[in-house]
Amino acid sequence: MARQDSGKTSHRQFELLEVLRRQGGSARNADIAQAMDVSEETVRRLVRVLADDGKVERLHGGTVLAGTELGFYQRIAQNPDGKKVIAATVAREITDGMCIFLDVGTTTSFVAEALRTHHRLYVVTNSMPVAQTLAHHNDNRVVLTGGDVGRDERGTYGPMAEAALRRHAFDVAILSVNALHEIHGFLVFNPAEAALSRVAVEQAHRPIVTADHEKFGRRAPQVSCEPTDIDLLVTDRAPPARLAEALKGWGVRVRIAKGTART
Repeated sequence: MARQDSGKTSHRQFELLEVLRRQGGSARNADIAQAMDVSEETVRRLVRVLADDGKVERLHGGTVLAGTELGFYQRIAQNPDGKKVIAATVAREITDGMCIFLDVGTTTSFVAEALRTHHRLYVVTNSMPVAQTLAHHNDNRVVLTGGDVGRDERGTYGPMAEAALRRHAFDVAILSVNALHEIHGFLVFNPAEAALSRVAVEQAHRPIVTADHEKFGRRAPQVSCEPTDIDLLVTDRAPPARLAEALKGWGVRVRIAKGTART
């Protein structure tokens, strides 16, 4: 069967794009099918063509307009099982009494939950959910950075947050990203988040990035940090060949989280 002309958008494809725009840029395929009164298989077929044309990105069970930054609560509902396994793997890299940084991110929120079995951690974070999870628990000390509160990220950014990081020397900095690309490396949407990540990397003995497989091959406009500065990437699936080769060239070790996370 000949592939549909990628230079044109069919009526059905245009309708699907409009559904996504009304939903704020992303939606589950089941909800798209209901809104369009078609089957989910029809939605998946339309999405494949639109993804090939660079107009949407496919996520597990859903679709997002290309270049859309999803909200915190939308992101945390995506691939929770994979993120829990990643979090459990990262938690095994942390020992009691360490000084660590955790940034704003859905996977790092899962990491915070996995760290509740640890004791006497000195945690610096710009994430309000992370602070709430670990503060006043198992003799932890938690420092929530000041700064400007992000619109949707539930965290703080800017010069005050960066200054707070510069006052610390981290055993481990645990960072999240919006995208992983074989040319540009670790990417985020928010320039303030990128600036904070670079400071965290500078202050850390071991910078670790957490990212599930849905970040592979995605694009975002801001380089989070130099990929050569990252010690370890923890993810839930093996990266595709080109990305894996790039990570190897940057000297980034890759750990594939396996097993079932404890609940």
